[in-house]
Amino acid sequence: MWHCKTVAIVGVGLIGGSIGMALRQRGLADVVVGIGRRSAALRTARRVGAVTTTTVDLAKGVASADLTVVCTPVHRIVDRVRLVAAHCPEGALITDAGSTKQAIVEALDGSLPRGCRFLGSHPLAGSEKTGAVHASADLFEGRIVVLTPTKNTHAEDYDRLEAFWSALGSVVIQMSPEEHDRALAVTSHVPHLAAAALAASLPENWFRLTGTGVLDTTRIASGDPDLWTQIFLQNRDNVLAGLSRCERELGALRAAIENRDEERLRNLLAMAKKNRDALGS
Repeated sequence: MWHCKTVAIVGVGLIGGSIGMALRQRGLADVVVGIGRRSAALRTARRVGAVTTTTVDLAKGVASADLTVVCTPVHRIVDRVRLVAAHCPEGALITDAGSTKQAIVEALDGSLPRGCRFLGSHPLAGSEKTGAVHASADLFEGRIVVLTPTKNTHAEDYDRLEAFWSALGSVVIQMSPEEHDRALAVTSHVPHLAAAALAASLPENWFRLTGTGVLDTTRIASGDPDLWTQIFLQNRDNVLAGLSRCERELGALRAAIENRDEERLRNLLAMAKKNRDALGS
């Protein structure tokens, strides 16, 4: 079974807190250090059992870490990883949990000092809720985690991270950073924008008439606007391409309705139903 003496988590919100909880409840680490900028958030992480100890001093927090997981918003990951590499043990392994990969990996791949190495991770788990108060030790159970190795990745680093995420209950797959970002634009980022657009279009005086359909469709629009703004901008080109695909489908639906083309409309809806049914519950 995978085991580590000390794991440091930079950013103990929903994802970081859930990693810490899973490590502690499964006995996978002797010490889990939570590192953050806000003392109140760190107190919450301690209270819910996500970490063993906390600090606002990153250098102190990673000083003995065999593995550090950076769980900050995507626009802060590169700087945080570089800070970790300057203060963690020589040759230590560092990963992240960001929803974008290409820009992060390009900035960090093979460039860290003191023999430290970075290998990108993205757990496809979470919710619209934020903070360690919503963390769960089972968040990663049965969920996919994407690792994004490059030609500079050491095989032993990949094996170690694969074992780490597997020990948390995840199913690990491998993708290039570029393929990851193309795929996530379509499967995560554009759906969030579609939910946001629908939520923004709802007239307030009709809120009381909304049913489960609207609530289900717009649930993810409750995500943190600051966090998602940075995701969309960091994956800009792929998000724009995904939006174009979505706009074409909406245009086809609109044209079928405008033209009273019953057969075309039915076929478009049938294709959508087929794809949705294939996704499962």
